[in-house]
Amino acid sequence: MGVEVFFELLQPKLMEKIVDNGVLSTTLNLSEKIDVVLNTGLLMLLCVAIAGIGGILSAAFASTAANSFGNDVRKAVFSRVVDLSFEQKDKFTTGSLITRITNDVTQVQNFIMMSIRMFVRTILLFVGGIVMMYITSPKFAMVLGVILPIQVLIIIYFLRKALPIFKQVQNKIDTVNSIVQENVNGVRVVKAYTREDYESKKFARANEDLSLTTLKVQKILAIVNPLMTIFLYIIVVAIIYLGAQQIHIDLPEILNNTGNPMTVGKVMAGLTYIFQILMSVIMLAMIVQSVTRAKVSIDRLNAVLDSNPTIMDCDEYSRPSQIGTVEYRNVNFNYPNLIGKPVISNFNLKIEKGESLAILGSTGSGKSSLVNLIPRFYDATSGAVLVNGVNVKEYHLQELREKIGIVLQQAELFSGTIKENLLWGDENASEEELVHYAKIAQADDFIRSFTDGYDTVISEKGASLSGGQKQRISIARALLKKPEILIFDDATSALDLATEANLYQALRANLQDTTLIIIAQRVASAKNADKIAIIDNGTLVACDTHDVLFKTCAIYQDIYNSQLRRGEEDEQ
Repeated sequence: MGVEVFFELLQPKLMEKIVDNGVLSTTLNLSEKIDVVLNTGLLMLLCVAIAGIGGILSAAFASTAANSFGNDVRKAVFSRVVDLSFEQKDKFTTGSLITRITNDVTQVQNFIMMSIRMFVRTILLFVGGIVMMYITSPKFAMVLGVILPIQVLIIIYFLRKALPIFKQVQNKIDTVNSIVQENVNGVRVVKAYTREDYESKKFARANEDLSLTTLKVQKILAIVNPLMTIFLYIIVVAIIYLGAQQIHIDLPEILNNTGNPMTVGKVMAGLTYIFQILMSVIMLAMIVQSVTRAKVSIDRLNAVLDSNPTIMDCDEYSRPSQIGTVEYRNVNFNYPNLIGKPVISNFNLKIEKGESLAILGSTGSGKSSLVNLIPRFYDATSGAVLVNGVNVKEYHLQELREKIGIVLQQAELFSGTIKENLLWGDENASEEELVHYAKIAQADDFIRSFTDGYDTVISEKGASLSGGQKQRISIARALLKKPEILIFDDATSALDLATEANLYQALRANLQDTTLIIIAQRVASAKNADKIAIIDNGTLVACDTHDVLFKTCAIYQDIYNSQLRRGEEDEQ
């Protein structure tokens, strides 16, 4: 890079030699002038070639370094996002995280590349140009010394105005990405409710807002380049004027070839140095603009990277061997962003190993929040969740989760084949194990009905499968973990009663030592469990068998009777 700048700064002096000692020389004959022009011209070509090679090498180095940096940052941010607790992920929208991993990393990557490639070169060219300008003519350097500070102040002023708007632009990109993601993921709901026009207008407003904000930045920055051009021509005119005036004064010395007079070659060299210096100033302004953009992106990336996981292993953790017993002891829980009554209040309940517990309650009663405390998706605000008599906070987090299988109501499948999705449960599972657990999950029959069977490719998010099919694949995937605690969070809501009954019968026959916790909306899903817990507003109302609760618990009776009446109405 230094070599590139050195030979670039040498070229105006060589041009000066061609003009003064060759073209306009008063002491050389024509043949000697041609020799000077040719020899110096070849030397200039050599300088250009060396500078070009240096530029190519520095650009290649900058590109490699920036891409490597961007790759490392993307990995680091993605790794941190994966490690974040649910509580921390709730602070970021999915669209915002995507923007940070893609757009923000690209902004920083561009800044790194520009800094390596241009910053050092620009500084060397700027300082070297001023030195060479002073050597060529101190008067030219004085003109530059008057105009240059004004240019720098103008650049600083406009960039300071642009910085807050850069932050707004990135936030509005987040908003646009979030709307796009919501509509892509929820396209069926949008179409079902004929909300296409509403969502299109919503996107148009966000997109227009982004465009207008971006335009504000562009208008501010658009003023800078014309101002730089105006100052450039002011300096050019000033140097030509001073140069012409000084040539007229130094004419006797020029004719007598004495002293160190001002010459046409020096004026041309001075103009070239001016262009080099001002180009370096413009490049510096672009770098500062890139710094401004990068600073916003760096702050946004640091917001993720500095979010140390709040749920992590304690200094001295236990390693779970065999687990199964779950106990809630005086548990209170509330989400960090919610103010008011706790989601779970003074909750006490014990589930023995191998026991099945169904949890019933109205929507928002805290059922899902309750089971999320077992694998430590969230931690209890107070009290303790115990597994085999040990507080879950004292277990090695990953090993605890490896022994727990969870099936969510919203079945999440990934791009790939059915087999690849099932192998999430156990990547080393044999074909026999895949089929065995798929049969327990009541999934084998419909999987085999596909032409490619277990090698059937699933479209994005399993869009080609029904809700019940996705739930059964998710159940089979969880069973392949061979969990010691299995949690169904309303995981059979899309199954018909006959399929659901066959599923629970197969689970009882094959997973006798597994603790099963079932969150259910239907009494039919819960009544065959060993115990049923009734939850209301985050508190435990009752916990017993179906027969006992039907006789003693008014809430359970209401749920049972309302569903019984609804079933009779559906039959009619």
